[in-house]
Amino acid sequence: MPDAANARVTNWIAVFTALAWMLVALMGDGDRFAVAAGFIPLRLTEGLDLPGAWPVWTTPLSATLIHAGLVHLAFNLLMFVYCGRFVEQVIGGAGSAVLYVAGAYGAAAAHWAVDPGSTVPMIGASGAMSATIGAYAVFFSRAKVRAIGPLSPFVVRVLWLAAAWIFVQSLLGLSAAGGRIAIAAHIGGFITGLALARPLLMWRYRNA
Repeated sequence: MPDAANARVTNWIAVFTALAWMLVALMGDGDRFAVAAGFIPLRLTEGLDLPGAWPVWTTPLSATLIHAGLVHLAFNLLMFVYCGRFVEQVIGGAGSAVLYVAGAYGAAAAHWAVDPGSTVPMIGASGAMSATIGAYAVFFSRAKVRAIGPLSPFVVRVLWLAAAWIFVQSLLGLSAAGGRIAIAAHIGGFITGLALARPLLMWRYRNA
């Protein structure tokens, strides 16, 4: 098991996210914060500037601090803390921070690409946290794969993981609750994690 004391970035992200949710909940104005800090694709598409809203280029990250409720928050943090502590042992704190931020923007980019005209705010940290889960899958998947033609075993593994995640998320999208879940954001974040896992590992030890 990873040492929690050596997963400071993961722990701080989780604590800060939880505190942000508590603050919004105590203020009792979640809808206003969702519009102000959530990622709204149409704002990016048409360059809309809403009164009192955060700059649109910051909202992929600020959206991670807004959650629909305690269950939404708790599920995200449970997955993130479990996977994040393992991932941080591999790529370090700086790499974990880069991965999380990149995941937030990768998730927003995928969400925007699917529906650039949407006016519904995307909120929650699940897209950013999906990047951490993606990196965890790369580092700790035990499935043995073989090269396929010019594709190395590592590339084949990543492609299989991406396909499996897309399949699971597609099934989720077909469920009764799927219409309220940003499925594309989950996929975009996960693929970001798959893509950055090895470069961040190399970056850590190149700078060691």
